[in-house]
Amino acid sequence: MIALTILYILLAVSIIFNGLGVIGLHRFPDVYTRLHAATKCTTFGTIFMTFTIIAYGGVMYYWNPGQDQYLNMVLHTLAALVAILVTNPTGAHALARAAHKIGILPKHAVVDHLAEMEGKK
Repeated sequence: MIALTILYILLAVSIIFNGLGVIGLHRFPDVYTRLHAATKCTTFGTIFMTFTIIAYGGVMYYWNPGQDQYLNMVLHTLAALVAILVTNPTGAHALARAAHKIGILPKHAVVDHLAEMEGKK
């Protein structure tokens, strides 16, 4: 019963992060803030979803010893989690850098250190 409650809590946290990310994508004014919302949504929402799957696999393996498909599920989920943690920030950085390179500026006044560095060359 406690394990099921923990699974529901992890799942609810995942859904909340994903929902907030969707709201951020809809409401934020420019590409940079939308990118921030999208990466937080996918990173934290997916992290808690993978925690849910890992906890479920661990509980099911504990209740049904000898059934290795649950351990296989946990290992595949851990591999997917590592891939997401590596590719999500890298992709977000590449998108933000590309947007800056083609001249898309933020809607609000910010200090642009990258433009200052390029001006010194």
